[in-house]
Amino acid sequence: MKFLLRVIFVVVLATVGAFAQIPSPSASPPAPVDSDVVRISTDLIQIDVTVTDSKGKAITDLSPDEIEIFENGKKQKITNFSFNSTAAPSNAPAEKAKVPDKDNVPLPAKVLRRENVRRTMALVVDDLSLSWESAIATRKALKKFVDEQMESTDLVAIIETGAGVGALQQFTSDKRALYAAIEHIKWNPVGYGETSAFAGLEPTLLQQRKALGDASISMQDIEEERRKNNAKDDERASVFASGTLGALAYVVAGMSELPGRKTVVMFSEGFRLTQRDDYGLESGGRVASMIKKIIDLANRSSVVIYTVDARGAQTTAFSPKDLIVIDTPDEISQSLATRTDHLRSTQEGLTFLAKETGGMAVLNNNDLTGSLVKVLEDKSYYLVGYVPDEETFDPAVRRYNQLEVKVSRPGAKVRYRSGFFNVATAEDNAAPTVKSPVQQLKAALTSPFAAEGVTVRLNALFGNDQANGSYVRSLLHIDASDLTFTDEKDGMKKVAFDVLAVSFGENGQAADQIAKTYTFPIKPEVYERLRADGFVYDLVFPVKDPGTYQYRMAIRDTVSGRIGSASQFIEVPNLKKKQLTLSGIALVSYSPDQWNRRAASNDGSGGRGPIADTALRRIKSGSVLQYGYDIYNAKPGPSKQPNLNARIRIFRDGKIFLDGTPHAVPTDGQKDLARIHASGAIEVGRSMVPGDYILQVVVTDENGKQLSASQFLQFEVVQ
Repeated sequence: MKFLLRVIFVVVLATVGAFAQIPSPSASPPAPVDSDVVRISTDLIQIDVTVTDSKGKAITDLSPDEIEIFENGKKQKITNFSFNSTAAPSNAPAEKAKVPDKDNVPLPAKVLRRENVRRTMALVVDDLSLSWESAIATRKALKKFVDEQMESTDLVAIIETGAGVGALQQFTSDKRALYAAIEHIKWNPVGYGETSAFAGLEPTLLQQRKALGDASISMQDIEEERRKNNAKDDERASVFASGTLGALAYVVAGMSELPGRKTVVMFSEGFRLTQRDDYGLESGGRVASMIKKIIDLANRSSVVIYTVDARGAQTTAFSPKDLIVIDTPDEISQSLATRTDHLRSTQEGLTFLAKETGGMAVLNNNDLTGSLVKVLEDKSYYLVGYVPDEETFDPAVRRYNQLEVKVSRPGAKVRYRSGFFNVATAEDNAAPTVKSPVQQLKAALTSPFAAEGVTVRLNALFGNDQANGSYVRSLLHIDASDLTFTDEKDGMKKVAFDVLAVSFGENGQAADQIAKTYTFPIKPEVYERLRADGFVYDLVFPVKDPGTYQYRMAIRDTVSGRIGSASQFIEVPNLKKKQLTLSGIALVSYSPDQWNRRAASNDGSGGRGPIADTALRRIKSGSVLQYGYDIYNAKPGPSKQPNLNARIRIFRDGKIFLDGTPHAVPTDGQKDLARIHASGAIEVGRSMVPGDYILQVVVTDENGKQLSASQFLQFEVVQ
């Protein structure tokens, strides 16, 4: 059935442009959805407070008279008090997932709506500080989290501070995308981390000279050299810490508009809050300044920061890799003190950042997975609010407002946000801003939630051809009934819309983008068909580098301002590795009569056609579903011909609904055996009740010692 792939992998529309090319109509933007958990405004101060018993278990039955809140030492009258929990309902089944392999079909990512999100989590990996050992331990902990601890109501991002950060598009409920992010967590050789938590002690230049007998070198000279070296080390470390904290600030700011209990968990080897000069004097440097800004930003964005020392429990004693050339008691003691001070001071930074934002620091624990579990168990909190007085936001009185929360119940421990600067929320200080169409489209495109003003469905397929190499073809089905058609002369209609499409790479940065505004005159006979069936916006992104990508598309109705958006995670393989690989799966559906009357030429004429069917993936019960795909890198046998077998499996709710039998893939008449076309068909019987299904194709190369590759497609059965 060669026609199917040849039709579906043809470029029918290609546009180029940039964000700025979209014109600026007069429609107003949609209203914001929900308010923050934490609110700091001139009429209400509301913070989240976590209360636990002596064993660390959450106390859930506090009454308002058991809690007191103080602003700058002055007790406040509590006006708002409520208990909240992000824990899943007790009757909700636990979800576990395994890393998908060639024979285990991955479950499709569920569409997570804003109102369903209980936790929004950014798992930040400070690869600028992590040692090689810590990077490995962090990677294992994150994988176990996605495997066993991530819940269906979690919105999660995994971000490396040294790789650059994208916007909100990195937050997802798709475990496949998170697995791909974890695969890229490695020791960063350009960072500050060593191969292990502590670098081996090495003698300084003056220590070496003194050990060789230079009597002109005094211990005072060595101490002065040590102070200067410490100052240089602090300066270098502060540069890397600034990069980490800058990335962290970006993440925190991006989370301000997201729903649910917002949490950042940062895996790091810490940073000093102060910086030493050549004389050994300590003062607040760039790190201290940035941390203060992050704390205020986190407190205003309702983000709680937890820190995990990825080094685990460490001993500061000497090890075989240490080289000591001056073995006097004072020098040995000083060497140990230097290492101990480094551990203490860098942990102080982690502790301070967590405490001031209402979180906690997990230190000296070799079980990073257990550390993450401890953080995840922190699921409940109280919202406590009060009405501020006039001095709270008066810069002439004070710049910063210190908060203190006390709980009267014996043995209770309380965690809360430290305070806030005397600046109210943006809506209290400025008039609401009207977003331009460009800003509206960008906001819809980078949001982890689909905009639903215009109903769209996206299907992105990987492919490769000899002329252009690898590419991803994105098909966006648009429900035209959600667009505005204006009346023109002679019964004609007109529709206008803006389209923005962006592919985001592994670090969240935009790899390619396409923007275009369309205005179409529509004939009366076409208008009704468009309104009933919709249409497909079709574009192709060339892909230079293999890797994981997110493809996101948004459409905006020019007249009404309504916006629809959709996204899809896709992995682009490296065909140069010569491994057996499958393209994306295209499909077309037929009614039983259409299937029986098909011409011998297999012209492919069916219901909506292959492009619309592949984009929409909505198949009527009782119809015939034909699917097609390409096979790359099949190995030739002794006769220079490939020997391939294919079988399909259909899954429903994670269970096998249909397990097909293997059949040979015919290759007669195919000229390009590096790209073999294959297809098949199944009857969508009445036993396939309406709902979501997954079609998996598994191809085995008998010439390649039974190497196999698989591809899958999610589709929906409707009545």
